[in-house]
Order: sequence, then C-alpha cells, then structure tokens
Amino acid sequence: MTVMETTGTRTDSCGGPPQGERRPDGADSYTISEVVAFTGLTAHTLRWYERIGLMQHIDRSHTGQRRYSNRDLDWLDLVGKLRLTGMPVADMVRYAELVREGDHTYGDRFDLLEATRRDVLARIAELRDTLAVLDRKIAFYGDAHAYEKEKAG
Repeated sequence: MTVMETTGTRTDSCGGPPQGERRPDGADSYTISEVVAFTGLTAHTLRWYERIGLMQHIDRSHTGQRRYSNRDLDWLDLVGKLRLTGMPVADMVRYAELVREGDHTYGDRFDLLEATRRDVLARIAELRDTLAVLDRKIAFYGDAHAYEKEKAG
C-alpha cells in the first residue's frame, strides 16, 4: 500500500499534480532524476524523505533503482505545500504515518492540519501588519522625495 492509498471508499487527494508532462497511470515509472526535474527537490532530499518515513518505501527496478509513480509525485506536491506552511518535518512525518495507518486516523489528521491552518492564518495576519508598516514608510518616503524634487525644481 502506498502512502496515498486508504482502506475505505473515500480517497485523500493531494494538492494537485506537479508541473510537467506526466505519464498515464500504469505507465508511470519515473527515475529519481526525473522526479528531481518535476519537483525541484534534490536526489539527496528525496532519499532523506524516504529514510525518515515521510515517503513510504519507493518501488525499485530490477537493478535496484528507485521508480516513482504519479501517486508519489502527488504526495511530494502535498509535502511541498506542507513545507510552505512551516509545518515541522516531525509533524509531516506524523501525518504520513497517519495516512498509512488508514481511515480510522481521519480525526487525528484533521486535528494536525487544522492546527497548521491556524498557524498559517496567524502568519498571514503578521505579514499583513508588516505590509501595512511598509506601505506607510513607502508613502512617507514617496511624499518626502516628491517634496524634495519640487523644492529643487
């Protein structure tokens, strides 16, 4: 079972597919270098994600090379979104573990994502306040600069 598979009829979809041309399901076998190109992550990061449990075991070719699927690309897209929220890696790993445990963890997943959402909203409010300060400073210096030009001219 991959990280995105669940045991019930409901499915958990990620943030959407990464950019680029993806292969149809069933023919979706990507090398690590192709995934690097899709995601912008390094090969080292991809291997680290697997090692810490952020990604479930990745399929291997007969020569032992990692082979990623569309489902893995979807998962990496979600992980990228979670990183942008500022979610700690430990929480992302916990979320991945909950997904792998199955549908009975919906409540825990909800709680984890809801807490992250609250943190994001708080950061947005802080950034709006910061932007307001910048806007006031820009207006002040714009007026002062215009006054200086008028006075000189």
